[in-house]
Amino acid sequence: MIRIYETMFIVSPRLDEESRNSMAEKVRDYIVERVGGTIEKFDRWGIRKLAYRVTKGFSEGDYTVIQFKADSESVDILEKFYGITPEIFRWQTFRREDLEKAEKKALLKKGTSEEELPEGQTDTNTVESTVVEGSEAVSEETVETVETEE
Repeated sequence: MIRIYETMFIVSPRLDEESRNSMAEKVRDYIVERVGGTIEKFDRWGIRKLAYRVTKGFSEGDYTVIQFKADSESVDILEKFYGITPEIFRWQTFRREDLEKAEKKALLKKGTSEEELPEGQTDTNTVESTVVEGSEAVSEETVETVETEE
């Protein structure tokens, strides 16, 4: 099932600017090629001060935030990549349920049918209200038909 994720990683400040940029591009390409995701937002924050000195002796790092859509089963591949890449010393990836709900709400507002919703997502509230409204309309028509026949 396709989900929306956000990942942030911190690259060693000991690398030069070009190497840090190429590492960010490498992660972007990895998400597209290996994870099978689509990049929604790519945001380079540059070198920022860390909240505390890490065990590797860094007090600052180069931050990058990427928002992407990918299959829920393939996100572990990205986590393994971070683990074996020595230049990346901190990372976190999490699911953005708030963005998924906002996207779903926007689709429903546009009046899309249930078939047009992203795979695996259904809106039972809309279906139930349609059934209720439809059955009321049918019963009203039945009453009118009965009255005209008498």
